[in-house]
Amino acid sequence: MSKKNTREPYDPKVIVALDFDDLDSVKHLVRRLTPSLCRLKIGKELFTSYGPQVVEFVQNKGFDVFLDLKFHDIPATTAKACKAASNLGVWMVNVHALGGRAMLEAARTAVDGVTSNTKLIAVTVLTSHNQAEIQETGLVNSIDDQVNLLAKLAFDAGLDGVVCSAKETKNLRANFGNDFLLVTPGIRPLGAALNDQKRAVTPIEALNSGSSYLVIGRPITRAQDPVEILMQINASLG
Repeated sequence: MSKKNTREPYDPKVIVALDFDDLDSVKHLVRRLTPSLCRLKIGKELFTSYGPQVVEFVQNKGFDVFLDLKFHDIPATTAKACKAASNLGVWMVNVHALGGRAMLEAARTAVDGVTSNTKLIAVTVLTSHNQAEIQETGLVNSIDDQVNLLAKLAFDAGLDGVVCSAKETKNLRANFGNDFLLVTPGIRPLGAALNDQKRAVTPIEALNSGSSYLVIGRPITRAQDPVEILMQINASLG
């Protein structure tokens, strides 16, 4: 049975990435945050270790969950995975746009068969990749062209939006309109370490360029006072 996705009237733009390898760290941070400040992202490491129980814990604290598992498989398998995610009542789930049109359309149909609340978005080009790295995989397009091609594929398949770098949002916003969600990782406040991000921008730059939601992990989660950093970021967004 699908869990009802209860949404609050506020719409925080920051999605905090819970990129931890232990549940105690997650619980410690989540208990300090409030849903009015952010949404929360659960990725592969955390979900593989703890499964639906970590999603349920976060949801029980009132947070919207972005389940960032980047499904990429044959259409039937991806559709079943997206259906299972929707049944968890998550706010958002993603797939890889490189899975192709048939996979994207199957995922869209699967999510719509469960709920109208779960947003389905597609990953374009990972923000950890640069031009040389994507060419090593056999993709000959520039990053900008590849992102635009995959975003159009997702748009045409009826997805709610894409994951991309904020460096690409201005062009995507112009091409696909204001309702198409642009979820941007690789966000780094001024002075924060880039870590493994290669196409990073600041929070206000991202929002001004057309980002819908900003995924921020270590600058918040590894801070001495994560709540203070999150509040500073939200204040900078106006």
